Amino acid sequence: MFQELSEKLDTVIRKLKGRGKLTEQNVSESMREIRRVLLEADVNYKIAKKFINEVEQKALGKQVLKSITPGQQIVKIIFDELTVLMGEKEVPIAFSNSIPSVIMLVGLQGSGKTTLAGKLGMFVRKKGRNPLLVAADIYRPAAIEQLKVVGRSANIQTFFEDTNDVLAICKHAAEHARKHMHDTIIIDTAGRLHIDEDMMSEAAAIKKTLDPAEILFVADGMTGQDAVNTAKIFLERVDFTGVVLTKMDGDARGGAALSIRAVTQKPIKFLSIGEKLDQLEAFHPDRMASRILGMGDVVTLVEKAQEAVDAEKAAKLEKKLRRQEFTLEDFFDQLQQIKKMGPLQDILGMIPGMQNKALKGLQVDERALVRIEAIISSMTRDERRNPHVINGSRRKRIAVGSGTSVQNVNQLLNQFNMMRKMIKSMKRGGGRKMAMPFGF
Repeated sequence: MFQELSEKLDTVIRKLKGRGKLTEQNVSESMREIRRVLLEADVNYKIAKKFINEVEQKALGKQVLKSITPGQQIVKIIFDELTVLMGEKEVPIAFSNSIPSVIMLVGLQGSGKTTLAGKLGMFVRKKGRNPLLVAADIYRPAAIEQLKVVGRSANIQTFFEDTNDVLAICKHAAEHARKHMHDTIIIDTAGRLHIDEDMMSEAAAIKKTLDPAEILFVADGMTGQDAVNTAKIFLERVDFTGVVLTKMDGDARGGAALSIRAVTQKPIKFLSIGEKLDQLEAFHPDRMASRILGMGDVVTLVEKAQEAVDAEKAAKLEKKLRRQEFTLEDFFDQLQQIKKMGPLQDILGMIPGMQNKALKGLQVDERALVRIEAIISSMTRDERRNPHVINGSRRKRIAVGSGTSVQNVNQLLNQFNMMRKMIKSMKRGGGRKMAMPFGF
């Protein structure tokens, strides 16, 4: 996420940190470079100018210039200003006191509203609510069918009707929700390839009819200033309550995330960071500023780990580790829990220091996990629990069954044996707690 922006900012900041003494001249030069980086990231030019003025004004203060660590002081100023730019603090999703609480999704066609409806449904269900998806896009071919597929994947009921009356669909969905104990309805409204009067009028009519607790503008994070300009028009006509940035797992330059809050004065509430329905993050401005500056995001990493890790399994695993009984079955379980946390590349990006120059070229091969799973799945229960019984003929059978090679099987077994030796040496080394990152 924002890799290019982070790398360019890191280059400028490293130059600042490397100077023995900061002067007005080299601070101003660095600010000009940062301004160029922001503009290349498609940040609104007025926002970029204001941001640089704020940072430069504070960076040229006597306390900073005379500080023992002026470079670090300026990084702190940039971090604080980025946080302010993106909203200062998290603004949670709101629910009304009446039932059902209505969440309305608006935005252009192709921004990802339909998939987001399913993601949002799963998100609110984790909060103990019972959501209902509402198919209110009657214009796009197969839009209703797509939402039904999303609903089935998320195990969430979808409401739809064979009519061209969108307001009737929304009213009937609210009645259905009250009768069937759905306390939240998520409306997937129609979009267009570009803004037009019919779309805006329909969205305004739905708002007037249902009085939503939340109207979320869904913006394609890869479109930069286009998303910001579209948001301004939607704001004038519909007055949305928050923003969701989608497709943030792609090569997003960062312009939308850094501009949209300042331009609309509406909070960014969520980031959609992948295609899977559980890949939706609540937006925290301070954590995002930390990621952009290459300082990682340990808090989100811990939260993801807590969601993914089964506490009961973790306790059993710790006992096994203490008794040195770690098996390939346990290893397989750990892989499943890591996968729940999301793409490994994103997880690594949350670890402080992972944007160090020596690690920038590191690419995580997600297919390696798939191969490991296939190999372990091709083993018998006895082989998973007692890997030492796997001889040459068994290795050939496992390789054929998993669609891999004997070399791949050998590599996995060697790595597993090394892991067991490491666990054994840790046990000998003083009896310290055997907890390891992500359960390993």
